Amino acid sequence: VNACVDVVLSGVKLLEALGLEPGDGKNHAVLNSRQDLREAFAHFMERGAAAERFFSDPKAFQDIARTASEHPAAQLYVGGNAALIGQKLATNPDLKILLCGPVGPKLHELLDDNVVVPPESMQERDEFHLILEYQAGEQWGRVRAPAANRFIFSHDLSNGALNMLEVFVSSLDEFQPDLVVLSGLHMMEGQSKEMRQRRLMEAVASISDIPTDIPIHLELASMTDQDFMSNIMHQQVFPLVNSIGLNEQELLFLTQSASGPHASLASWSGIPDVGVVSDILFWILKEHGKTAERASDLTRIHFHTLAYHILVTVDGHWGNQVAAVAAGARAAGTQACATDTIDTSKVFLKAPLEFVTSHTEAPSKISLNPDEPVVHWHREGISFHFTPVLVCKDPVRTVGLGDAISAEGLLYSEVYPQ
Repeated sequence: VNACVDVVLSGVKLLEALGLEPGDGKNHAVLNSRQDLREAFAHFMERGAAAERFFSDPKAFQDIARTASEHPAAQLYVGGNAALIGQKLATNPDLKILLCGPVGPKLHELLDDNVVVPPESMQERDEFHLILEYQAGEQWGRVRAPAANRFIFSHDLSNGALNMLEVFVSSLDEFQPDLVVLSGLHMMEGQSKEMRQRRLMEAVASISDIPTDIPIHLELASMTDQDFMSNIMHQQVFPLVNSIGLNEQELLFLTQSASGPHASLASWSGIPDVGVVSDILFWILKEHGKTAERASDLTRIHFHTLAYHILVTVDGHWGNQVAAVAAGARAAGTQACATDTIDTSKVFLKAPLEFVTSHTEAPSKISLNPDEPVVHWHREGISFHFTPVLVCKDPVRTVGLGDAISAEGLLYSEVYPQ
């Protein structure tokens, strides 16, 4: 239910256009000023990490958004995880997509013809999200980016309040979907604690109204409030969805928020360790997934990081995992390089060629075989499918990559009727 127009441009170029000088980085959970923006951008650029923040001052944000959207180097795209997943799925000519999010005139013009927007979702003004990209090795003052990534910020109230969720759920009767994809919960972090709690309860009530025979996938995104993440996981949302998609930042934040395995790890250094990642994924499904004793629908997690993907499923609920995880990896390589098929001259392998599958139990050691790039292992009724990613050397565009990966993986996933 989140949709907007993404204004994509070089972070350094925008900060220069705003007259901001390079300086030391500092993390801010919420941006209140241009100064906060400068410090937070430098903080994440120095780490080569993706992040998303709420900008609290509407007037200051509008001024920055105007400077950004009028910059000669700026590009305007469909934005918001829900709209991006919808766009990706809509490239399949046999699919019809229902998108409910705040859709303004510019966004409506950018959407694929296969995307249906109910009239109640249309609004007079677009919501803009600013995506500040930086390249590997790029310098800003004394800050040097170790990897290409982006810093996203917005002052987005309608997405933040999940304004379109009820419209979405009420539109499903007529639309009769085969799959529901939800995203946008992370946008609620800009709300007050009381408002957020109330809205989350309403969201849970709405999601509970979706017929149980329709699989639901939840796409997570960057968050900073551990209590809110813990609420989403423990009490409310996880048990209602069949599948979740997330990256390494979200996975680590999730285990930190709920004191899960490896929660003492402050951040990843380099490529996330496969054994650590699979321990956390296993724990999520063991603690919050479907079992004979637990009334949860969660049976699938699609984890994606730059170098590799892992699809984890509770046995007996999903099929075609080899194709699904491979399709997600292929989408990462083609979309980042903006090619229709993988161009081997433009990609390279960054995944570990050997790894252990766990650090909390007797692990098995795995060596990758190029002839069978998808590796499978099993742990207490849970299957893991791992594939390396052919990483684009010079990415044309990193925004929406996770959404494209999750969408493609879902398209190839077979859900067994329960």
